[in-house]
Amino acid sequence: MSYPLLYQINTRCWLKDLSAHQKRPVTLATVPDAEFASWQKSGFTHIWLMGVWTTGAQARKIALEHPDLRRDYDAVLPGWQDADVAGSPYSIADYSVPQTLGGDEELKKFRAKLNQSGIKLILDFVPNHLGLDHPWVTAQPELFVQSPQLEDGTFAVPASAGPRWIAHGKDPCFAPWTDVAQLDYRRVATRTAMRQLLVSLAAKCDGVRCDMAMLLLNEVFAKTWAHFPTDAPTLANEFWPDAIREAKQAQPGFIFMAEVYWGLEGRLQELGFDFTYDKALYDDLIERHHAEAQRKLLTHPPDYVARSIHFLENHDEPRVAAKLSLAENCAAALAILGLPGMRFLHEGQLTGARIKLPVQLSRRPVEPVQAEVKVAYEKLLASLKQSVVGQGRGEILAPRPAWDGNPTHQNFIAVQWQANGPTFDLVVVNLAWHASQCYVPLSIAGLAERHWTLRDLLRDQRYERVGSDLAQQGLYLDLPGSGAQIFRFTPQA
Repeated sequence: MSYPLLYQINTRCWLKDLSAHQKRPVTLATVPDAEFASWQKSGFTHIWLMGVWTTGAQARKIALEHPDLRRDYDAVLPGWQDADVAGSPYSIADYSVPQTLGGDEELKKFRAKLNQSGIKLILDFVPNHLGLDHPWVTAQPELFVQSPQLEDGTFAVPASAGPRWIAHGKDPCFAPWTDVAQLDYRRVATRTAMRQLLVSLAAKCDGVRCDMAMLLLNEVFAKTWAHFPTDAPTLANEFWPDAIREAKQAQPGFIFMAEVYWGLEGRLQELGFDFTYDKALYDDLIERHHAEAQRKLLTHPPDYVARSIHFLENHDEPRVAAKLSLAENCAAALAILGLPGMRFLHEGQLTGARIKLPVQLSRRPVEPVQAEVKVAYEKLLASLKQSVVGQGRGEILAPRPAWDGNPTHQNFIAVQWQANGPTFDLVVVNLAWHASQCYVPLSIAGLAERHWTLRDLLRDQRYERVGSDLAQQGLYLDLPGSGAQIFRFTPQA
Protein backbone atom coordinates (compact mmCIF):
# COMPACT_ATOMS: atom_id res chain seq x y z
CA MET A 1 0.00 0.00 0.00
CA SER A 2 1.11 3.57 -0.70
CA TYR A 3 0.10 6.35 1.70
CA PRO A 4 -0.56 9.91 0.48
CA LEU A 5 1.77 12.84 1.08
CA LEU A 6 -0.46 15.93 0.95
CA TYR A 7 0.56 19.57 0.46
CA GLN A 8 -1.92 22.35 1.29
CA ILE A 9 -1.77 25.60 -0.68
CA ASN A 10 -3.65 28.85 -0.02
CA THR A 11 -4.68 29.26 -3.66
CA ARG A 12 -5.55 32.95 -3.67
CA CYS A 13 -2.34 34.05 -1.91
CA TRP A 14 -0.17 31.59 -3.83
CA LEU A 15 -1.31 32.83 -7.24
CA LYS A 16 -0.83 36.43 -6.11
CA ASP A 17 2.71 35.60 -4.93
CA LEU A 18 3.48 33.89 -8.24
CA SER A 19 2.14 36.88 -10.15
CA ALA A 20 4.41 39.24 -8.22
CA HIS A 21 7.41 36.97 -8.74
CA GLN A 22 6.74 36.41 -12.45
CA LYS A 23 5.82 40.08 -13.02
CA ARG A 24 2.70 38.95 -14.90
CA PRO A 25 -0.76 37.71 -13.94
CA VAL A 26 -0.62 34.01 -13.02
CA THR A 27 -3.80 31.94 -12.96
CA LEU A 28 -4.36 28.20 -12.66
CA ALA A 29 -3.57 27.49 -16.31
CA THR A 30 -0.34 29.50 -16.29
CA VAL A 31 1.30 28.20 -13.13
CA PRO A 32 5.02 27.85 -13.93
CA ASP A 33 6.40 24.37 -14.61
CA ALA A 34 8.82 24.89 -11.73
CA GLU A 35 5.95 24.56 -9.25
CA PHE A 36 5.01 21.10 -10.52
CA ALA A 37 8.67 20.07 -10.59
CA SER A 38 9.11 21.21 -6.99
CA TRP A 39 6.12 19.15 -5.83
CA GLN A 40 7.46 16.10 -7.65
CA LYS A 41 10.91 16.57 -6.14
CA SER A 42 9.45 16.75 -2.66
CA GLY A 43 7.49 13.53 -3.20
CA PHE A 44 4.00 15.00 -2.84
CA THR A 45 1.25 12.73 -4.09
CA HIS A 46 -1.67 15.14 -3.54
CA ILE A 47 -2.08 18.90 -3.70
CA TRP A 48 -4.92 20.55 -1.77
CA LEU A 49 -5.84 23.85 -3.38
CA MET A 50 -7.58 25.52 -0.45
CA GLY A 51 -10.03 28.26 -1.36
CA VAL A 52 -10.67 27.88 -5.10
CA TRP A 53 -14.44 28.43 -4.95
CA THR A 54 -16.33 31.70 -5.37
CA THR A 55 -16.91 33.92 -2.33
CA GLY A 56 -19.78 36.43 -2.60
CA ALA A 57 -20.14 40.14 -1.98
CA GLN A 58 -21.98 39.80 1.34
CA ALA A 59 -19.28 37.55 2.80
CA ARG A 60 -16.59 39.95 1.64
CA LYS A 61 -18.44 42.91 3.17
CA ILE A 62 -18.62 41.09 6.52
CA ALA A 63 -14.92 40.26 6.30
CA LEU A 64 -14.12 43.91 5.64
CA GLU A 65 -16.24 45.29 8.47
CA HIS A 66 -15.73 42.75 11.27
CA PRO A 67 -13.68 44.57 13.97
CA ASP A 68 -11.88 41.45 15.22
CA LEU A 69 -10.86 40.51 11.70
CA ARG A 70 -9.66 44.04 10.98
CA ARG A 71 -7.41 43.82 14.03
CA ASP A 72 -6.05 40.53 12.73
CA TYR A 73 -5.35 42.08 9.35
CA ASP A 74 -3.53 44.97 11.02
CA ALA A 75 -1.38 42.55 12.99
CA VAL A 76 -0.31 40.29 10.12
CA LEU A 77 -0.44 42.63 7.10
CA PRO A 78 0.26 46.25 8.14
CA GLY A 79 -0.97 48.71 5.54
CA TRP A 80 -3.47 46.28 4.06
CA GLN A 81 -6.02 47.59 1.58
CA ASP A 82 -9.65 46.64 0.95
CA ALA A 83 -8.53 44.86 -2.21
CA ASP A 84 -6.53 42.43 -0.02
CA VAL A 85 -9.74 41.10 1.61
CA ALA A 86 -11.57 38.50 -0.48
CA GLY A 87 -13.83 37.09 2.22
CA SER A 88 -13.79 33.64 3.76
CA PRO A 89 -13.21 30.79 1.29
CA TYR A 90 -15.58 28.79 3.52
CA SER A 91 -18.47 31.14 2.74
CA ILE A 92 -19.10 29.64 -0.69
CA ALA A 93 -21.41 31.56 -3.03
CA ASP A 94 -20.91 29.06 -5.85
CA TYR A 95 -18.87 25.90 -6.38
CA SER A 96 -17.19 27.45 -9.42
CA VAL A 97 -13.74 28.98 -9.79
CA PRO A 98 -13.77 32.79 -10.03
CA GLN A 99 -12.21 34.33 -13.12
CA THR A 100 -9.57 36.00 -10.93
CA LEU A 101 -8.12 32.51 -10.40
CA GLY A 102 -8.76 31.34 -13.95
CA GLY A 103 -12.27 29.92 -13.93
CA ASP A 104 -13.48 26.33 -14.21
CA GLU A 105 -11.75 25.66 -17.54
CA GLU A 106 -8.37 26.60 -16.11
CA LEU A 107 -8.99 24.34 -13.12
CA LYS A 108 -9.44 21.47 -15.59
CA LYS A 109 -6.13 22.33 -17.26
CA PHE A 110 -4.36 22.61 -13.92
CA ARG A 111 -5.71 19.25 -12.79
CA ALA A 112 -4.70 17.59 -16.06
CA LYS A 113 -1.14 18.90 -15.75
CA LEU A 114 -1.03 17.88 -12.10
CA ASN A 115 -2.22 14.36 -12.93
CA GLN A 116 0.37 14.14 -15.73
CA SER A 117 2.97 14.84 -13.04
CA GLY A 118 1.67 11.88 -11.04
CA ILE A 119 -0.05 14.09 -8.47
CA LYS A 120 -3.76 14.23 -7.57
CA LEU A 121 -5.95 17.21 -6.75
CA ILE A 122 -7.86 17.75 -3.49
CA LEU A 123 -10.48 20.53 -3.21
CA ASP A 124 -12.77 21.85 -0.48
CA PHE A 125 -16.26 20.58 0.24
CA VAL A 126 -18.08 22.57 2.93
CA PRO A 127 -21.11 20.41 3.77
CA ASN A 128 -22.47 22.17 6.84
CA HIS A 129 -23.36 25.51 5.30
CA LEU A 130 -23.35 27.76 2.24
CA GLY A 131 -22.41 31.40 1.86
CA LEU A 132 -25.04 34.09 2.26
CA ASP A 133 -24.66 34.83 -1.47
CA HIS A 134 -25.39 31.29 -2.64
CA PRO A 135 -28.52 31.25 -4.86
CA TRP A 136 -30.15 28.48 -2.79
CA VAL A 137 -30.54 30.89 0.13
CA THR A 138 -33.26 32.84 -1.68
CA ALA A 139 -34.37 30.29 -4.31
CA GLN A 140 -34.62 27.28 -1.96
CA PRO A 141 -34.78 28.56 1.62
CA GLU A 142 -36.53 25.34 2.69
CA LEU A 143 -33.13 23.61 2.52
CA PHE A 144 -31.88 25.61 5.51
CA VAL A 145 -32.49 25.66 9.26
CA GLN A 146 -35.25 28.19 9.93
CA SER A 147 -36.85 30.06 12.79
CA PRO A 148 -40.45 31.34 13.01
CA GLN A 149 -39.08 34.78 13.94
CA LEU A 150 -35.95 36.87 13.80
CA GLU A 151 -33.65 36.09 16.72
CA ASP A 152 -29.97 35.87 17.55
CA GLY A 153 -28.12 33.79 15.02
CA THR A 154 -30.65 34.26 12.21
CA PHE A 155 -31.12 36.56 9.24
CA ALA A 156 -34.08 37.41 7.02
CA VAL A 157 -34.50 36.44 3.36
CA PRO A 158 -37.38 37.55 1.14
CA ALA A 159 -40.03 35.03 0.14
CA SER A 160 -43.35 35.22 -1.70
CA ALA A 161 -45.32 34.56 1.49
CA GLY A 162 -43.30 37.01 3.57
CA PRO A 163 -39.75 36.95 4.97
CA ARG A 164 -38.11 33.76 6.22
CA TRP A 165 -35.59 33.70 9.02
CA ILE A 166 -32.64 31.40 8.34
CA ALA A 167 -30.01 30.39 10.86
CA HIS A 168 -26.37 31.22 10.41
CA GLY A 169 -24.10 28.19 10.38
CA LYS A 170 -22.40 27.22 13.62
CA ASP A 171 -20.22 24.86 15.55
CA PRO A 172 -22.04 24.21 18.88
CA CYS A 173 -18.95 25.28 20.81
CA PHE A 174 -18.77 28.76 19.29
CA ALA A 175 -20.87 31.71 18.18
CA PRO A 176 -22.54 31.52 14.75
CA TRP A 177 -20.59 32.28 11.58
CA THR A 178 -22.38 35.36 10.31
CA ASP A 179 -21.29 35.00 6.68
CA VAL A 180 -22.97 31.61 6.09
CA ALA A 181 -26.42 29.98 6.12
CA GLN A 182 -26.98 26.67 7.93
CA LEU A 183 -28.17 23.75 5.82
CA ASP A 184 -30.79 21.53 7.50
CA TYR A 185 -29.71 17.89 7.39
CA ARG A 186 -32.92 16.80 9.06
CA ARG A 187 -34.59 17.27 5.68
CA VAL A 188 -34.50 14.74 2.83
CA ALA A 189 -34.44 17.50 0.21
CA THR A 190 -31.31 19.03 1.73
CA ARG A 191 -29.48 15.72 1.81
CA THR A 192 -30.47 14.96 -1.78
CA ALA A 193 -29.29 18.36 -2.99
CA MET A 194 -25.96 18.07 -1.19
CA ARG A 195 -25.32 14.55 -2.45
CA GLN A 196 -25.92 15.77 -5.99
CA LEU A 197 -23.60 18.71 -5.40
CA LEU A 198 -20.92 16.39 -4.07
CA VAL A 199 -21.16 14.11 -7.12
CA SER A 200 -20.73 17.15 -9.36
CA LEU A 201 -17.59 18.16 -7.42
CA ALA A 202 -16.17 14.66 -7.75
CA ALA A 203 -15.89 15.24 -11.51
CA LYS A 204 -13.61 18.24 -10.92
CA CYS A 205 -10.94 16.74 -8.65
CA ASP A 206 -9.51 13.54 -7.19
CA GLY A 207 -10.75 14.01 -3.64
CA VAL A 208 -12.31 16.44 -1.18
CA ARG A 209 -11.37 17.74 2.23
CA CYS A 210 -14.73 17.95 4.05
CA ASP A 211 -14.87 20.92 6.38
CA MET A 212 -16.14 20.19 9.93
CA ALA A 213 -17.53 16.84 8.76
CA MET A 214 -18.71 15.72 12.19
CA LEU A 215 -21.32 18.49 12.38
CA LEU A 216 -23.55 16.46 10.04
CA LEU A 217 -23.77 13.42 12.31
CA ASN A 218 -27.38 12.92 13.34
CA GLU A 219 -26.73 13.14 17.07
CA VAL A 220 -24.49 16.19 16.77
CA PHE A 221 -26.88 17.97 14.43
CA ALA A 222 -29.92 17.25 16.60
CA LYS A 223 -28.23 18.67 19.71
CA THR A 224 -26.86 21.71 17.89
CA TRP A 225 -30.24 22.68 16.44
CA ALA A 226 -32.68 21.43 19.07
CA HIS A 227 -33.72 25.04 19.75
CA PHE A 228 -34.68 25.39 16.06
CA PRO A 229 -37.17 22.51 15.73
CA THR A 230 -38.39 21.14 12.41
CA ASP A 231 -41.58 19.45 11.32
CA ALA A 232 -39.61 17.06 9.08
CA PRO A 233 -39.78 13.36 10.03
CA THR A 234 -36.75 12.02 11.87
CA LEU A 235 -34.15 10.45 9.58
CA ALA A 236 -32.49 7.36 11.04
CA ASN A 237 -29.73 7.00 8.48
CA GLU A 238 -26.59 9.13 8.45
CA PHE A 239 -25.79 11.44 5.54
CA TRP A 240 -22.22 10.38 4.87
CA PRO A 241 -22.44 6.70 3.82
CA ASP A 242 -24.83 7.35 0.92
CA ALA A 243 -23.01 10.52 -0.12
CA ILE A 244 -19.61 8.82 -0.13
CA ARG A 245 -20.93 5.78 -1.96
CA GLU A 246 -22.57 7.85 -4.70
CA ALA A 247 -19.47 9.98 -5.26
CA LYS A 248 -17.20 6.93 -5.42
CA GLN A 249 -19.55 5.17 -7.82
CA ALA A 250 -19.34 8.21 -10.08
CA GLN A 251 -15.56 8.59 -9.65
CA PRO A 252 -13.79 5.36 -8.55
CA GLY A 253 -10.74 6.02 -6.42
CA PHE A 254 -12.08 9.35 -5.17
CA ILE A 255 -10.67 10.27 -1.73
CA PHE A 256 -12.66 11.59 1.22
CA MET A 257 -10.83 13.50 3.95
CA ALA A 258 -12.67 14.60 7.10
CA GLU A 259 -11.84 17.54 9.30
CA VAL A 260 -13.18 16.08 12.55
CA TYR A 261 -12.74 16.61 16.30
CA TRP A 262 -14.31 15.59 19.66
CA GLY A 263 -13.20 11.94 19.47
CA LEU A 264 -15.49 11.26 16.51
CA GLU A 265 -12.70 10.31 14.11
CA GLY A 266 -13.33 6.57 14.35
CA ARG A 267 -17.03 7.09 13.79
CA LEU A 268 -16.43 8.92 10.52
CA GLN A 269 -13.97 6.25 9.42
CA GLU A 270 -16.73 3.69 10.03
CA LEU A 271 -19.10 5.77 7.87
CA GLY A 272 -16.73 5.61 4.91
CA PHE A 273 -14.12 8.36 5.15
CA ASP A 274 -10.73 7.32 3.81
CA PHE A 275 -8.82 9.63 6.16
CA THR A 276 -9.68 11.71 9.23
CA TYR A 277 -7.78 14.48 11.03
CA ASP A 278 -5.53 13.31 13.86
CA LYS A 279 -5.89 16.39 16.04
CA ALA A 280 -5.04 14.41 19.17
CA LEU A 281 -1.55 13.60 17.86
CA TYR A 282 -1.13 17.20 16.72
CA ASP A 283 -1.96 18.47 20.22
CA ASP A 284 0.41 16.02 21.89
CA LEU A 285 3.30 16.95 19.60
CA ILE A 286 2.78 20.70 19.86
CA GLU A 287 2.22 20.59 23.63
CA ARG A 288 5.20 18.23 24.08
CA HIS A 289 3.15 15.40 25.59
CA HIS A 290 5.59 12.85 24.24
CA ALA A 291 4.65 9.81 26.31
CA GLU A 292 0.98 10.40 25.57
CA ALA A 293 1.67 10.64 21.84
CA GLN A 294 3.47 7.28 21.96
CA ARG A 295 0.76 5.68 24.08
CA LYS A 296 -2.02 6.69 21.73
CA LEU A 297 -0.18 5.52 18.64
CA LEU A 298 0.51 2.15 20.23
CA THR A 299 -3.00 1.62 21.61
CA HIS A 300 -5.07 2.81 18.65
CA PRO A 301 -6.00 0.02 16.20
CA PRO A 302 -3.48 -0.03 13.33
CA ASP A 303 -6.23 0.61 10.76
CA TYR A 304 -7.31 3.73 12.65
CA VAL A 305 -3.79 5.17 12.54
CA ALA A 306 -3.43 4.20 8.87
CA ARG A 307 -6.61 6.15 8.07
CA SER A 308 -5.59 9.23 10.04
CA ILE A 309 -4.20 12.52 8.71
CA HIS A 310 -1.00 13.44 10.55
CA PHE A 311 0.00 17.12 10.58
CA LEU A 312 1.85 19.85 12.49
CA GLU A 313 0.00 22.86 11.11
CA ASN A 314 -2.72 23.93 8.70
CA HIS A 315 -4.65 27.15 8.01
CA ASP A 316 -6.58 26.78 11.29
CA GLU A 317 -3.55 26.21 13.54
CA PRO A 318 -0.53 28.33 14.54
CA ARG A 319 2.62 27.90 12.50
CA VAL A 320 4.77 25.10 13.89
CA ALA A 321 7.90 27.26 13.53
CA ALA A 322 6.31 29.66 16.01
CA LYS A 323 5.55 26.84 18.47
CA LEU A 324 8.57 24.52 18.37
CA SER A 325 12.31 25.01 18.11
CA LEU A 326 14.03 24.03 14.86
CA ALA A 327 15.21 20.72 16.32
CA GLU A 328 11.77 19.94 17.78
CA ASN A 329 10.10 20.93 14.51
CA CYS A 330 12.27 18.55 12.49
CA ALA A 331 11.81 15.68 14.95
CA ALA A 332 8.04 16.11 15.03
CA ALA A 333 7.99 16.37 11.22
CA LEU A 334 9.71 13.01 10.85
CA ALA A 335 7.32 11.56 13.42
CA ILE A 336 4.25 12.47 11.35
CA LEU A 337 5.90 11.68 8.01
CA GLY A 338 7.07 8.31 9.24
CA LEU A 339 3.63 7.05 10.27
CA PRO A 340 1.15 4.99 8.27
CA GLY A 341 -1.69 7.21 7.08
CA MET A 342 -1.94 10.48 5.17
CA ARG A 343 1.06 12.70 5.83
CA PHE A 344 0.15 16.40 5.57
CA LEU A 345 2.42 19.43 5.12
CA HIS A 346 1.32 23.06 4.82
CA GLU A 347 2.53 25.79 2.48
CA GLY A 348 5.12 27.86 4.34
CA GLN A 349 5.92 25.06 6.78
CA LEU A 350 8.91 24.00 4.67
CA THR A 351 10.48 27.46 4.85
CA GLY A 352 9.80 28.31 8.49
CA ALA A 353 6.88 30.72 8.05
CA ARG A 354 5.67 31.99 11.41
CA ILE A 355 2.59 34.10 10.57
CA LYS A 356 -0.85 32.51 10.80
CA LEU A 357 -2.87 34.26 8.10
CA PRO A 358 -6.62 34.96 8.36
CA VAL A 359 -8.27 32.99 5.56
CA GLN A 360 -10.21 36.09 4.50
CA LEU A 361 -7.03 37.71 3.12
CA SER A 362 -5.96 37.17 -0.49
CA ARG A 363 -2.51 38.67 0.03
CA ARG A 364 0.05 37.74 2.65
CA PRO A 365 3.22 39.37 3.94
CA VAL A 366 6.55 38.35 2.50
CA GLU A 367 8.31 36.32 5.18
CA PRO A 368 12.05 35.67 4.94
CA VAL A 369 12.95 32.06 4.28
CA GLN A 370 14.46 30.44 7.36
CA ALA A 371 17.43 28.76 5.68
CA GLU A 372 17.95 26.18 8.43
CA VAL A 373 14.30 25.09 8.28
CA LYS A 374 14.33 24.92 4.48
CA VAL A 375 17.49 22.82 4.38
CA ALA A 376 16.22 20.52 7.12
CA TYR A 377 12.90 19.81 5.39
CA GLU A 378 14.60 19.34 2.01
CA LYS A 379 16.95 16.80 3.58
CA LEU A 380 14.09 15.06 5.34
CA LEU A 381 11.92 14.76 2.22
CA ALA A 382 14.87 13.67 0.06
CA SER A 383 15.79 10.96 2.57
CA LEU A 384 12.21 9.71 2.72
CA LYS A 385 12.17 9.39 -1.07
CA GLN A 386 15.15 7.02 -0.79
CA SER A 387 13.24 4.87 1.69
CA VAL A 388 10.10 2.73 1.58
CA VAL A 389 8.45 4.87 4.26
CA GLY A 390 4.84 5.40 3.23
CA GLN A 391 4.90 2.29 1.06
CA GLY A 392 4.26 -1.32 1.84
CA ARG A 393 3.57 -2.28 5.45
CA GLY A 394 4.24 0.17 8.25
CA GLU A 395 4.20 -1.05 11.85
CA ILE A 396 4.46 1.13 14.95
CA LEU A 397 6.85 -0.55 17.39
CA ALA A 398 6.81 -0.40 21.20
CA PRO A 399 10.19 0.71 22.60
CA ARG A 400 11.38 -0.96 25.81
CA PRO A 401 13.34 0.64 28.67
CA ALA A 402 17.09 0.61 28.12
CA TRP A 403 17.53 -0.25 31.79
CA ASP A 404 15.43 -0.42 34.92
CA GLY A 405 14.37 2.96 36.20
CA ASN A 406 14.92 4.74 32.87
CA PRO A 407 11.55 6.05 31.58
CA THR A 408 12.96 7.82 28.53
CA HIS A 409 11.83 5.03 26.20
CA GLN A 410 8.43 6.75 26.34
CA ASN A 411 9.84 9.65 24.31
CA PHE A 412 10.35 7.58 21.16
CA ILE A 413 8.25 7.08 18.06
CA ALA A 414 9.50 4.06 16.11
CA VAL A 415 7.97 2.80 12.87
CA GLN A 416 9.19 -0.16 10.82
CA TRP A 417 8.54 -0.23 7.07
CA GLN A 418 8.95 -3.18 4.70
CA ALA A 419 7.93 -3.46 1.06
CA ASN A 420 9.49 -6.26 -0.99
CA GLY A 421 12.38 -8.51 -0.04
CA PRO A 422 14.32 -8.69 3.23
CA THR A 423 15.46 -5.06 3.19
CA PHE A 424 13.48 -2.80 5.50
CA ASP A 425 13.54 0.72 6.96
CA LEU A 426 13.12 2.02 10.49
CA VAL A 427 12.07 5.54 11.44
CA VAL A 428 13.06 6.53 14.97
CA VAL A 429 12.47 9.86 16.69
CA ASN A 430 13.28 11.06 20.19
CA LEU A 431 10.64 13.73 20.81
CA ALA A 432 12.16 14.94 24.09
CA TRP A 433 14.51 17.91 24.38
CA HIS A 434 17.02 15.74 26.24
CA ALA A 435 18.84 12.50 25.42
CA SER A 436 16.73 9.32 25.61
CA GLN A 437 17.50 5.63 25.41
CA CYS A 438 15.55 2.51 24.53
CA TYR A 439 15.54 -0.88 22.84
CA VAL A 440 13.33 -1.17 19.77
CA PRO A 441 12.12 -4.75 19.13
CA LEU A 442 11.99 -5.51 15.40
CA SER A 443 9.41 -7.81 13.80
CA ILE A 444 11.13 -9.00 10.65
CA ALA A 445 11.03 -12.60 9.43
CA GLY A 446 14.53 -14.13 9.36
CA LEU A 447 16.02 -11.28 11.37
CA ALA A 448 18.19 -13.56 13.53
CA GLU A 449 19.62 -15.55 10.61
CA ARG A 450 21.46 -12.60 9.05
CA HIS A 451 24.02 -9.94 9.77
CA TRP A 452 22.79 -6.46 8.91
CA THR A 453 24.21 -3.20 7.60
CA LEU A 454 22.34 -0.14 8.84
CA ARG A 455 22.62 3.11 6.90
CA ASP A 456 21.19 6.29 8.36
CA LEU A 457 19.63 7.94 5.31
CA LEU A 458 19.61 11.34 7.01
CA ARG A 459 23.37 11.38 7.65
CA ASP A 460 24.77 8.60 5.44
CA GLN A 461 26.35 6.91 8.46
CA ARG A 462 26.77 3.12 8.52
CA TYR A 463 26.60 0.55 11.31
CA GLU A 464 26.90 -3.21 11.56
CA ARG A 465 24.60 -5.34 13.68
CA VAL A 466 24.29 -9.07 14.38
CA GLY A 467 20.83 -10.41 13.61
CA SER A 468 20.66 -12.73 16.59
CA ASP A 469 21.38 -9.80 18.93
CA LEU A 470 18.67 -7.72 17.26
CA ALA A 471 16.18 -10.57 17.53
CA GLN A 472 16.99 -11.20 21.18
CA GLN A 473 17.07 -7.70 22.64
CA GLY A 474 16.11 -5.26 19.87
CA LEU A 475 17.99 -2.30 18.44
CA TYR A 476 19.60 -0.19 21.14
CA LEU A 477 19.17 3.55 20.65
CA ASP A 478 20.73 6.46 22.50
CA LEU A 479 19.57 9.62 20.75
CA PRO A 480 20.22 13.24 21.69
CA GLY A 481 17.33 15.60 22.32
CA SER A 482 15.09 15.79 19.22
CA GLY A 483 17.27 13.16 17.60
CA ALA A 484 15.87 11.50 14.48
CA GLN A 485 17.09 8.75 12.17
CA ILE A 486 15.88 6.79 9.16
CA PHE A 487 17.69 3.44 9.06
CA ARG A 488 17.90 1.30 5.95
CA PHE A 489 18.52 -2.32 7.06
CA THR A 490 20.24 -4.39 4.38
CA PRO A 491 21.19 -8.06 4.90
CA GLN A 492 24.88 -8.81 4.40
CA ALA A 493 25.84 -11.39 1.79
